[in-house]
Amino acid sequence: MARSSTSEVLRAHCAAIAEEEAVLREGGGKAGHERQRKMERLPVRERVRALLDKDSPFFEIGLWAAYKMYEEWGKIPAAGVVTGIGNVEGVPCMVVANDATVKAGAFFPATTKKVIRAQRIAFECALPLVYLVDSAGVFLPLQDEIFPDEDDFGRIFRNNSVISAAGVPQFAAIMGNCVAGGAYLPVLCDKILMTEGSGLYLAGPSLVKAAIGQIVEAEELGGARMHSEISGTVDFCEKDDPSCLKRLRSLVALLPEAKSSGTLGARALPRTSKPAKNPDSVYDLISFDGRRNYDARDLLATVVDENSLDEYRADYGKTLVTAYARINGRPVGIVANQRVQVRTKKEGIQMGGVIYSDSADKAARFVMDCNQTNLPIIFLQDVSGFMVGRDAEESGIIRSGAKLVNAVSNSVVPKITVIVGGSFGAGNYAMCGKAYDPRFIVAWPNARYAVMGAAQASDTVFSILAKAHERGDKKATPEELEELRAKVKQNYEEQTDMRYGAARGWVDAIIQPHETRDMLIRLLDYVSRPTPKAHFHTGVIQT
Repeated sequence: MARSSTSEVLRAHCAAIAEEEAVLREGGGKAGHERQRKMERLPVRERVRALLDKDSPFFEIGLWAAYKMYEEWGKIPAAGVVTGIGNVEGVPCMVVANDATVKAGAFFPATTKKVIRAQRIAFECALPLVYLVDSAGVFLPLQDEIFPDEDDFGRIFRNNSVISAAGVPQFAAIMGNCVAGGAYLPVLCDKILMTEGSGLYLAGPSLVKAAIGQIVEAEELGGARMHSEISGTVDFCEKDDPSCLKRLRSLVALLPEAKSSGTLGARALPRTSKPAKNPDSVYDLISFDGRRNYDARDLLATVVDENSLDEYRADYGKTLVTAYARINGRPVGIVANQRVQVRTKKEGIQMGGVIYSDSADKAARFVMDCNQTNLPIIFLQDVSGFMVGRDAEESGIIRSGAKLVNAVSNSVVPKITVIVGGSFGAGNYAMCGKAYDPRFIVAWPNARYAVMGAAQASDTVFSILAKAHERGDKKATPEELEELRAKVKQNYEEQTDMRYGAARGWVDAIIQPHETRDMLIRLLDYVSRPTPKAHFHTGVIQT
């Protein structure tokens, strides 16, 4: 296929992904939005836009969460919660906002996972958290998958407490329902706002009647007036959504780093540099099917500042490119898979996209050096895995791979991972996959995520199933075996699609390839924020 035609295939796929994302952002759709307005409440994304500064970009996290995961219960766009980072009064904040148009904002397993991920990012980047609460609580039919485990619903409130102790500000605005265990979230925050007509209680009127026989109206049980005038739980009682969001902005403006204080720490770095190549040229480098070879340096030329690349050990371990560079003036370390075939004096020909012993040794040393000089590390993944075979084993590939995994695991500088193509097998681990705590992990629409490639995996799985089939009473016909092979391959390809991984939180976002540099500029700004140096603690307080 000609280069121009393969480029168009990739562009078309990226455009289709963007269209799907636009649909996901509609949440519960027109009917759900109308329900919100009938109750004189704003739809969630209007709330978020009103909260953020007018010109602030919004890096949305987990937009694909729950995609096609709970189809027996209907569509659950974005897992019923919007999470992401934007500026409020010049301060980058993590926003967690329930979408009441999706199952009344109820928590599904993917919803919990998404909120916990947002809290973790906020904690590691010292980002103030703003919760816009409008949720019916746990989705009861799936309570066994939401309630009890260490990464389930209760972990959210544990995180509230730990984040608070670390000195990271948390603001909660109750703008609808906030019931049962979910009521602990706002009360564990620094400041609590609540709009009239909202409800905050451990048990709603019907449950109270069933439990203790008491008959009480919702407003009397847990309305904004009751909590602001009688229980003293709420700090600010607001008339409606606009006044509540205005108050939130004024409270965030009191933070020392807010733009009104005159400091520059929270503001985006001025754009003072440009890359060597137009970011749009990435479409001519990489093909949708991942088969086209390309020089990683050409990819880096669309991302890093012009004339800023200093390659580390360029002539050794050539299937990984390690380099120091700047992105919009900010110094970084980069580890990228080299996709062209290379020749080494010791090993001879080495295949692109494969990690060999020498490249693993080089990258491990480079990661250690970045930690020594406190440089954030950008990993650009397009990896088939580690080299296998007799020669590879004799070269100590397991030992070298373990060395790289160890270095990445113990790295303490911020790490950002971008999956631009394949992310297969242990290569995913060595190149800082989700299990290795990247502050952020994003992927291009064409990316593939699996233990091995679809062709190898489907052949392996097919052979196992075919043998099992043959051991049965009925021997399979050639036609049945071919049908089985096709089905196995189709299932595997569906699971390697990046939307499948994004639905399960394996990546934070799917980004357009030409926006990679701009995205990294923003993410580097977030990960480079200073962490709180002092903490406020009290002893036992008698009330």
